[in-house]
Amino acid sequence: MSKVKICGLSRAEDIEAVNSALPDYIGFVFAESHRRVDERTAAMLRKGLDERIEVVGVFVNEDIKKVIGLYEDGIIDIVQLHGDEGVDYTSRLRESCGSRIIKTAKVGNILPCPPSNSDFLLFDSMSADRTGTGRIFDWHLIEGFDRLPYFLAGGLSAANVQDAIGLLSPYAVDVSGGVETRGVKDASKIKEFVDLVREAD
Repeated sequence: MSKVKICGLSRAEDIEAVNSALPDYIGFVFAESHRRVDERTAAMLRKGLDERIEVVGVFVNEDIKKVIGLYEDGIIDIVQLHGDEGVDYTSRLRESCGSRIIKTAKVGNILPCPPSNSDFLLFDSMSADRTGTGRIFDWHLIEGFDRLPYFLAGGLSAANVQDAIGLLSPYAVDVSGGVETRGVKDASKIKEFVDLVREAD
């Protein structure tokens, strides 16, 4: 059964919505983005989150001390890296706090060489500034990929998530803009998305 991650939460209302829908993961974006949250806001939101939901912190070339601090403070459970963080960075992260690591692989016209030293991959179509484009890439490029469990992102919504799961059976599907209305998280869209993933399996 594919798991579900709702990314880019930033408001108390978003926490209420996911507590009702119960995805497996939510994401706090600490990188430059209109969905970015600071440490104080993330800590406050985490306190209201259902304990059954794990928190992923999203970073781009962040100071490793900040990432470790967020993990040790219990604000995040998993680290998601979108930048140029190499094996040295991920090794230091593991040695310092033992966090599980998701490393993003940008998919263009070919399947990229998957990054090493991570627990999961995240396949996404990415823009030059490392944020998600919200566009679908050619899913056939990763069809049959089994070297690491992966999160599938990029343009997912209620309209296509069951097709994606049917073709790829990813470890998890990851959505942000696809569950928003006018740029903010929509509780009804979150519930619909989560329900569709559960039905697909």
